[in-house]
Amino acid sequence: MTTLLDPIDLRARGFAALVEALGWVNAVRFLHQFEKSTLDYTVERQALLPDLPADELARRVTSAG
Repeated sequence: MTTLLDPIDLRARGFAALVEALGWVNAVRFLHQFEKSTLDYTVERQALLPDLPADELARRVTSAG
């Protein structure tokens, strides 16, 4: 049975495991991939996708392959 760690301990032990596996520099580089972004994916997605019903989008995707 796994015991849930408190958030502070989880973060410390998780980072220690990353450092052990990747080294300090690569552990930091790995974590930078998951930084919060100020970009809004939903707004960008709405701007990029055509204004079509979901079934039409699905039909186009499946017929394109």
